[in-house]
Amino acid sequence: MGQRALSTTAFLTLLAIASMMGANHVAARLAFNHGTDVATAVTLRSGATALVLALLLWRQRPTQLPLVRQWRILLLTGLLVGVQSLCVYSSVARLPVALALLAFNTFPIFAGLWAWALYGQRPARSLVLAMPVLIVGLGLALDVMGAASGLGAQAQWQQIGQGLAYALAAAASFGLVLVLTQHEVAAVDARLRTAITMTLACAVAMAMTAAQGSWQLPQSGAGWLGLSLLTVLYGTGITLLLAVLPRLGVVGNSPILNIEPVVALVLAWLLLGQSIAPVQIAGALLVVGVVMALGLRKR
Repeated sequence: MGQRALSTTAFLTLLAIASMMGANHVAARLAFNHGTDVATAVTLRSGATALVLALLLWRQRPTQLPLVRQWRILLLTGLLVGVQSLCVYSSVARLPVALALLAFNTFPIFAGLWAWALYGQRPARSLVLAMPVLIVGLGLALDVMGAASGLGAQAQWQQIGQGLAYALAAAASFGLVLVLTQHEVAAVDARLRTAITMTLACAVAMAMTAAQGSWQLPQSGAGWLGLSLLTVLYGTGITLLLAVLPRLGVVGNSPILNIEPVVALVLAWLLLGQSIAPVQIAGALLVVGVVMALGLRKR
């Protein structure tokens, strides 16, 4: 299932999803720059997505409800998406958007490891060979030695360490979500799956908001624009992702989504004034080139 070749339509669909998700994170950074906090953003985007899907389910009820085991997996994946959402937005708030997403988009590696650990599904040889190249490219993009910034390794890690940790935690969580979805609940109606996932993700973010003591809403029109766009873009993108990717195969095809940081890089430069050094761009292009090759390879 994970190894069949992609049609042109499926490949373009995954690219469209990646573009929406990249734009969503740029919109999120815009909202964060104007007073919104991570928990508030996740609460509103997840809640809005869950509400829209609930209305669709009310009008067109699924013909078959999940089994008991599927309910348990859906609850687990919903909590994991809540954690992933908080972590990836925390990374976006601390790093340049494109770099945060490059780190997060290592989730295909985590998906391969989770599939191997939980289901004995050994990663494809091409993915294994690509992993070191992805890591080298990511290291260049993040400037882990501090050469491009001139700060040196220690000072650079002080700047990027927390954001990178959040991004990798999000990648590990999301990789597990995709593997569990493909192997356990792919047969469940995609609208129902996503509605449950978004409801639980919203609950996780609301719990964090309650722990903080209050909501932190945008303080300007630009902030509200960012919050609105991230809600629409994320809701559309994640619904398509959870509906399409399990049917195409998680481990073999999820690397195509690594085009997302390129979209974010261009939009963040145009809209937020964020830029990175040429060597970092080279590292980002190396990562994207490898995953595009993985997505286009014949299997």
